[in-house]
Parts: sequence; C-alpha cells; structure tokens
Amino acid sequence: MSLGDTLRSVHVDTERTWGGGQRQVAWLAAGLARRGHPTWLLARRGSRYTEVLRGSGVELVPLDPLAEWDAVAALRIRTLACAVRADIVVAHAAHAALLAAMATVRSGIALVITRRVALPLRRSPLSRWKHRRARRVIAVSQRVRDELLASGVEPERVCVVHSGVDLTRPAYPAEPGTLRAIGLDPGSPVAVMVSALVPPHKDPATFVRALAAARRDRPDLQGLIVGGGPLLSVTSRLCRDLGLGDTVRLAGHREDAERLLAAAAVAVLSSRDEGLGTTLMDAMLWGIPVVATAAGGLQEVVRNGVDGLLSPPGDAGALGHHIVSALNDADLRARMVANARTRIAEFSSERMVGRTIEVYRDALYSARC
Repeated sequence: MSLGDTLRSVHVDTERTWGGGQRQVAWLAAGLARRGHPTWLLARRGSRYTEVLRGSGVELVPLDPLAEWDAVAALRIRTLACAVRADIVVAHAAHAALLAAMATVRSGIALVITRRVALPLRRSPLSRWKHRRARRVIAVSQRVRDELLASGVEPERVCVVHSGVDLTRPAYPAEPGTLRAIGLDPGSPVAVMVSALVPPHKDPATFVRALAAARRDRPDLQGLIVGGGPLLSVTSRLCRDLGLGDTVRLAGHREDAERLLAAAAVAVLSSRDEGLGTTLMDAMLWGIPVVATAAGGLQEVVRNGVDGLLSPPGDAGALGHHIVSALNDADLRARMVANARTRIAEFSSERMVGRTIEVYRDALYSARC
C-alpha cells in the first residue's frame, strides 16, 4: 500500500472490565473509521464496546479467549485479518499481545502493540518473543517508553502517542440522590479518586491519609474512591482505623465513574507510578481542580502550580495540604482550572488518532525498508 491509501486494521482487546484503556481504544477505532479507514475490533461478548461504538462504522467481532495462549482465539484473529485483507493487527492489552503475535506469524500482516502501564515487561520467553515480533510498540507516555526501553525493547521500535480526551464531551455530574445512595452529603465538597486499586503502582492509602490530614482544615471534606481491585479491602480497613469509615466511601467498580468524577470538588490521584492518568484529563476538561502525586506520566500532563498541584508520591501530608489549597484558595483554583482547559487541548482524542495513524504507516513503511 502507498502512504496515501486507507489503512485496514484489526484491533484486539481481551480485557474483561471497562476502564480508561478501553475508552481510548473506542475513541481510536471510531476515529479511524470516521477518517475512512476500515476498522475491526475483536473484544469479549457483552462488553461496553457494543454500546459505545454503535453507529461508528467499526465492525465488532466477539472474541472470548480462554487463556493468553489460546490457539483457537489466535486462529480467529488470523482468519479475520486475512479475510478482510488487514494491513495491521493491533493489540491493546497485555494478554491480547501474545494472541495477536501468534495470529500474525508468517501472515505478512504488521503487528503493533500498545502499552498503557508503566510496569516492567515480564522476563519470560513469550513476553520477549511477542514484543520482538511487533514492528512498533506504542507507549502512551514517555514514562511508559522508558520502562519499555529498560525492559530491552529497541528504542527505534517504541513510539510515544499520548492518550487523548474527547474535547466535545460535556460533564454530566452524578445526581444528589446517587451521592446520597453512596453515603455522601451532596452539600459538602467531595474529593474523588477514580483508579483501579491494584499494586504496586496504585496507592489508595496515601489518598485516605491525605483526606485525614485535609479534614483538620476542612472538616466538611468527604472522600470517594471509585474502582475495585486487590487493595480494596486493606483500604477499607485503613478508613476504619483512621476513623474515616463514614467520611471516605469506597464505591468499587462503577459504570457511572465518569459522572461521579464530574461531581467532584477536587479530583485526586495518589499513585506511586502512573502510565499517564487519563482520569485527570477528564477533570481538567470539565473544570475540576486537579491534585495528584508527581508519579510517572502524570507529570507529562499536569504542570505543578500551573494546571494542578503535584506532591511527592507517598507524601500524604503534602497531598492533603494541596487538597485544602485547591478548595480554599479561590484565585489559585480559578487560575489552575483556566490553564488546565488550555493545556488539555494538546491532548485531544483527534490528535491521538492522527498521531497513531502516523505510527501505523511508519510500521508498514519500515517493513519495506
């Protein structure tokens, strides 16, 4: 194909839950189709893709692999890719990467892997093999790229494409009744953190301790953590130990996470490390002040004292102080919100789609060089 031709791409996402990564895949797939590039997406039956991509022009194909090395699932990917004459197969999850790598062996179809987390690659032979097979590995931040390089992926094959946000998407804050059902007072400020509670890079304990510190100055402050994972139970115990059982609510995984975030007085992310932190991008778009740790890719979006406030990872006192500042200092809050809305335009989903197309074309061109 020439550089002016359309791209025919097959995308694979095997995740069982819906999160920020799935939203990015949906925006990318819809953006490709909107620009005239035939696009197929293989995902698990019953996923939210069916609803989100309805009418987008993206063709959804069910794929329910039993394991990361499911040969039948890999054959389904290969069969579809060959039938639609795909130029490229793109894996959007760690388990999807091995399936896509298996599917493209001796097919002549380019493989691209997208990496969204700032975690070291597994040192297994299969992990090394699938990443060697990829013509390009897309990192959603420089932080993720650094981790890929440290894991042995060649620099010339790793491209940074920052995740994006749909700048036209309005905020729909959760209704007061929804907040009351969770146990929150709609009349008092809420610090909201939307985050999967998984070790080692997530750190909900620092958020809880920061809330305890902030409440010394703002006793009306409430906390809400939206997201599930292995750290949920230990976080619940910490809330009880600090006497915050009636003040910090743990909502678990929620389909209305975005609406809960939109109801926040301040958006918080207390990670030890982070690929990029797309929930904060939503907050910046919607005019919600942002307070976070200076963890990984967060620093590529939020500029401390300009678009939001950043504290050292694990420093609950500093994070709590910043939460109070964002609530009490009206001038600071207004300045950060205004700057954030300007800043977030640099991270539009349309820009993400355009840059991704460039990487896909580069992957195809490199194979002929």
